[in-house]
Amino acid sequence: MAASDTDTHVIAAEVREGTYGRKIAAVEPGGAEFIPLSERHGRPLDLFWTWMSPNLEFATIFVGVISILYFQQSFWAAVAAIVVGTGLGSLTHGILSSRGPRAGVPQMILSRVGFGFLGNILPAGLNAVVAGVGWFAVNSVSGAFALATLTHLDKLPCLLIVVVAQVVIAFFGHNLVQVFERYAFPVLAAAFLLAVAWTFAKTDPGAAVAAGGGGIGGFLLTVGAAFGYAAGWNPYATDYTRYLKPDTNQRAVGLWAGLGVFVSCTVLELAGAASVTIAGPIGDNLTGNFTQHLPTWLADVTLLAIAIGAVSANVINIYSGAMSFLALGIRLPLNQRRAIVALVFGVAGFILAWTGLKDAGAKYEGFLLVISYWIGPWLGVYLTDWYLRRGKQVDGFLFDRRHNPWAGWLAMAIGMAVSILLFSKQVDYTGPVPSHIKQFGDSTFEVGFVVSAALYWIGFQLQGGKDREETLTFAPAGS
Repeated sequence: MAASDTDTHVIAAEVREGTYGRKIAAVEPGGAEFIPLSERHGRPLDLFWTWMSPNLEFATIFVGVISILYFQQSFWAAVAAIVVGTGLGSLTHGILSSRGPRAGVPQMILSRVGFGFLGNILPAGLNAVVAGVGWFAVNSVSGAFALATLTHLDKLPCLLIVVVAQVVIAFFGHNLVQVFERYAFPVLAAAFLLAVAWTFAKTDPGAAVAAGGGGIGGFLLTVGAAFGYAAGWNPYATDYTRYLKPDTNQRAVGLWAGLGVFVSCTVLELAGAASVTIAGPIGDNLTGNFTQHLPTWLADVTLLAIAIGAVSANVINIYSGAMSFLALGIRLPLNQRRAIVALVFGVAGFILAWTGLKDAGAKYEGFLLVISYWIGPWLGVYLTDWYLRRGKQVDGFLFDRRHNPWAGWLAMAIGMAVSILLFSKQVDYTGPVPSHIKQFGDSTFEVGFVVSAALYWIGFQLQGGKDREETLTFAPAGS
């Protein structure tokens, strides 16, 4: 039942306990609570490195590879689809990131405004599994393949090395994650620029034209995969801007965060597409396929960069996966609850990655599309709610267990059901629309976004569309 305009009560905002500041070699205290003003630090430009480094890895390259190898696009059609899909995902990432300095909370805590405290379990739970376990496994596998090719060790010990490095950094928390991304950036950028330049010098765009039978269906699949990869960072957006001071320029925050995703994803995905046009055998080792045309010294440098890039991506995934889990509202009476959750997610991700060492290419193709299946509907609700509540004070909803509207989670659930059942195109399941219209491809994320946004707009009006007047106070976490 919708609350009336006159319903006024006091909401205690959970404030992160402990002293952290700019410390690097210290475990970040607390969990997903509001960041005290005294703890705020950083600058918008730092977000460029934060979002460049995690994408300078092989998982990004493989988006371009599958656009031609699996989706049967010509090279130039793949270029257009990659730019469109990545551009959309980067735009939403910048928009979401800009809200962090003022809000001072992780992205999945902000999601409670439209979804409610209990309804937010749907997107936060999905993100916890996808980020903390799914993405972690995908990137760990690519890092293990690269390290195995470089060192000639078995894949399992290489996987263990990569996972341990990732978990240790994420365990310490926000500041170490940010510093690692900053210092990894020049190393990764130099290595990948050389590899990309060499790849483009050898590429033959016309070689992929013969395989360009994917048509509009293949184009939409590529757009969906590129969007899914870029937008896969969207549910993490304010996790890395919530430590900035509240008066930080929001446009600068959005610009640097969005550019970091767009530049890194676009360049490496185009390089992946270009690599497929270079003649050479296609084997089971995904990273080996990409580096086989490079001179030995550059191939070794690139493989090392791929392994480091996997670590860069996964420290973000584990950290934000833990944030999403804590946004479920589960009370953990521990000062280091975020760190403990990150450790658990790392172990779970390792187990999943271990099982994914075989047939990794096909599994990754499906995973990229499935990501966008839920992110599209979530974004539809989140952005529509943000627009409808523009100019209103909504901070009081973030920690209010009584705030449980029905429109958000219901719109997202229906949007997912309709789009997946009717429009998805996977190996194990193809909906009736792409089954009967072969050229249609997979448009699940587009349909899911539109359906969920429209349903939420209607539901918002039906449930009252009005906010209670909240009085926001601050209290230590768990009080």
